[in-house]
Amino acid sequence: MRNVLILGSTGSIGTQALEVIAASPDLRAVGLAAGRGWETTVAQAREHGVEVIALADRDAAARAGEAWDGRVLAGEEGVRDLIGAVEPDLVLNGIVGAAGLASTVVALTAGIDVALANKESLVLGGELVMALAEATGARLLPVDSEHSALHQLIGAEAPGTVDRLVVTASGGPFRGRDDLSDVSVADALAHPTWKMGGRITVDSATLMNKGFEVIEAHHLFGVPFERIEVVVHPQSLVHSLIQLIDGSTLAHLGYPDMRVPISYALHFPDRAPVDVPRLDLAAVGALTFEEPDPDTFACLRLALEAGRTGGTAPTVLNAADEVAVAAFLAGEIPFTGIAAVIDRTLEAMPGRPVTHFDDLFAADAEARRRAGALAKELTPA
Repeated sequence: MRNVLILGSTGSIGTQALEVIAASPDLRAVGLAAGRGWETTVAQAREHGVEVIALADRDAAARAGEAWDGRVLAGEEGVRDLIGAVEPDLVLNGIVGAAGLASTVVALTAGIDVALANKESLVLGGELVMALAEATGARLLPVDSEHSALHQLIGAEAPGTVDRLVVTASGGPFRGRDDLSDVSVADALAHPTWKMGGRITVDSATLMNKGFEVIEAHHLFGVPFERIEVVVHPQSLVHSLIQLIDGSTLAHLGYPDMRVPISYALHFPDRAPVDVPRLDLAAVGALTFEEPDPDTFACLRLALEAGRTGGTAPTVLNAADEVAVAAFLAGEIPFTGIAAVIDRTLEAMPGRPVTHFDDLFAADAEARRRAGALAKELTPA
């Protein structure tokens, strides 16, 4: 029996992870954490026999404590303390945003394997996080469909045989457009393939999410940026590819369903049955691919530049993106303002070397302040 702690249990990844756990006799949920959705978290705890939960919002934690007789930890520190309280075999980190980095660090420091859906852990602190995992012997198991595909493909090859990584992108709802000035919030949230939370869906529409994934792949697999490329694949059936030194290209395919990479991470190194449709290529008929447009989708270009710069630059990138996307979703800036805020924040904060996690947290705070001020400049009077 593998005991699993789910951070971000009320989100898309968390709820699907609970489905996988419920269908697996060798997995058990021992702890749940969420932001402020206390009613859903308590219902999940009751359904899955979980005795300890944590809620980052203190008011939500207080209400959960009144409605439920289990143990409730409160605040962001409570989410981190939950790891030590339940002592899991595996932490699934499905927290969205920079807030997830601290939990990844706590779990790895304790030598606990992390099923990582919080890409910001590696976007912000890739070098330090990977060094910490190596020092403690804890494993980072990617949950993103693209990185799960790469993990499976690379793992089957001998060291030194992988030449390039190819990460696929659906292209989002605005693929093929060269003018995004009139994009509404509703337009940006209408993703053609995946059902996700607001921030991730907007990041997919700007292709920022794909830039984050390239940075993440660079750290996870130790491949230089010049040997990682992005290709737009609207059908979202090829999740990633690797090119080998002998000229071969290997691909990982399947219908888009996050339960597959979640199950792979939770059961690794074993595999377990997942009740999803099997790929029927004849029914699909055709797979198409095209180059991304870094001019129209400036966020992808900004992410790749920040990744190559390294140091604090990816931290600044992520912080500015979180602030800008929140402002867009609130109707305060236009869709094109997202890239503008990020670009100007990066210009104001050139990448600096990182020696400690505190360097990242300081850069994150400063970037949020600057990005917030820049977003206000774009807000209509």
